[in-house]
Amino acid sequence: MINDSSLQPAQTSSPAKNIDRRALLIGAAAVVGGAATAAAMPVTASAAADKRSGEAGAGAGRSITASAETAVVEVSSGKVAGYIHDGIFTFKGIPYAASTEGVNRFLPPAKAKPWSDVRSSRHFGYVSPQAPRAGWANDEESFLFTWDDGIQGEDCLRVNIWTPKINDGGKRPVMVWLHGGGYAAGSGQELLSYDGENLARRGDVVVVSLNHRLNVLGYLDLSKYGDKYAGSANVGMLDIVAALEWVRDNIAAFGGDPGSVTIFGQSGGGGKVSVLMGMPAAKGLFHRAIVESGSTLRVRTAESSQKLADLIVSELGLTAATIDQIQTLPYSQLLKASTEVMRAHNPPPAGGVPNFRRMADMLGLSPTLDERILPAHPFDPQASALSADVPMIVGTTLNEFVSGINHPEYESMTDADVETRVRGIFADKTPQILAAFRARTPQAKPFDVWSHIAASTVRENAIKQCKAKAALGKAPAYLYWFTWQTPVLDGRPRAFHCSEIAFAFDNTDRCENMTGGGPDARALGAKVSDAWIQFARTGNPSHPGIPSWKPFAADTVPTMIFDNKTELVLNPDGGEQKSIAEG
Repeated sequence: MINDSSLQPAQTSSPAKNIDRRALLIGAAAVVGGAATAAAMPVTASAAADKRSGEAGAGAGRSITASAETAVVEVSSGKVAGYIHDGIFTFKGIPYAASTEGVNRFLPPAKAKPWSDVRSSRHFGYVSPQAPRAGWANDEESFLFTWDDGIQGEDCLRVNIWTPKINDGGKRPVMVWLHGGGYAAGSGQELLSYDGENLARRGDVVVVSLNHRLNVLGYLDLSKYGDKYAGSANVGMLDIVAALEWVRDNIAAFGGDPGSVTIFGQSGGGGKVSVLMGMPAAKGLFHRAIVESGSTLRVRTAESSQKLADLIVSELGLTAATIDQIQTLPYSQLLKASTEVMRAHNPPPAGGVPNFRRMADMLGLSPTLDERILPAHPFDPQASALSADVPMIVGTTLNEFVSGINHPEYESMTDADVETRVRGIFADKTPQILAAFRARTPQAKPFDVWSHIAASTVRENAIKQCKAKAALGKAPAYLYWFTWQTPVLDGRPRAFHCSEIAFAFDNTDRCENMTGGGPDARALGAKVSDAWIQFARTGNPSHPGIPSWKPFAADTVPTMIFDNKTELVLNPDGGEQKSIAEG
């Protein structure tokens, strides 16, 4: 029978004590506002037997089927019960490792504690503690993204799974999604676009998302304060490794093939994919990789990471003699101290535009070089040989971080305004940069020119990552550029950062606030998601709905342009990239 106490995520103490009240209320409002009640449905004996054998079709005609007889899978820690929605088995909030609070704080993830009853796994578990989301203050941004911030707590190491069948011996490709938010924020549930149901149905694949430790809890380098903290600078990444190990050990019961795992992520999630490519502990746990707007070539050095940690420890009033108190301090104190230090010693980028060339330092608390866990930068000066046999898809959006969201006045930007902004970043190179970008798009309005220039270092890093990967000569890289412009808000958001995710998950209707939900978005979503699915299945993203996608070559820079007209173009912005090149 299902233990009633398992209807809520297990916890060792109230999450409220670990976060400030405002963050908790924001998360609670999101959950209460978006949660649907899943009633237990009576089933016949024959139907129950069909469902236990993994046949979702037995629930045909019902939108949701959830009962003690339905969607039960045994994993390494015990049995879990999910639900079926429109033929897709869904499981949420399954622990892949133990709670990270108290004595486990800042330590590598430990094995999940086993349970004896069937654990209800129908709603998302806790998300990693993090700062309150600033975006809620902006109406347009909130309208577009409609975040689900969840409930915060340190018992946050959870996976969510969508699959067409369970317990059937299937060998479906597994696609493991790593959320964005840098290394400071986000969760596996934060965006509607992350929902894996449509992708699982469309591609007959198993989709997995997960939560892991973030910010000060996941990346504070306390290694100088004792051996037990030796891995503390990278425990957030070790959490992801633990999740991939859990997938290896358990995904077969969900109809997936542990020998065919694709990791994919956007922004910070793309950074995490990049970092995993250089982690010895992750070798063999995944077989393909997709980086969306998050190409990370370098990580923090141990010296810079330890400097930040020392400042935070000092801000907390701790010393080497009292350092263990850091495991029991309220999270709100850790957040306050780290925020103060980051504000003083890690200021935001000039002009508010992220420069991907300096991303390792700009991000603050983030993965750090470590002889054992992360022995070298993953893609600089060369790609890691650890993942030489792993093919990649890498790409960016056209406008990335600089769009008209929240700023209708940007549409009135003048050429003089653009020159001032460009000069603030590129100084004396401004004239040739402006000439190069105007040459490719002579009809572009001033704000578009500025947006393209501001996004150019994001694409520059993607190209560099593909070059490094291709230079190994063992597995291909495929480069894309997502340029589709949403019609929402009169088109002002353009091809903004995060805009391609809904297309990759075949969720353009689900994310209609972002996409408009129209036929153009739907058609492009089919092309992008089919490419991701085909890549997960074969290692090659080409399919009949798009032109043949040639692997990256440094001399031709073949780039798949995803737009209403999807086409493969050789070196489409070569002049622009040459104009911004360093040296």
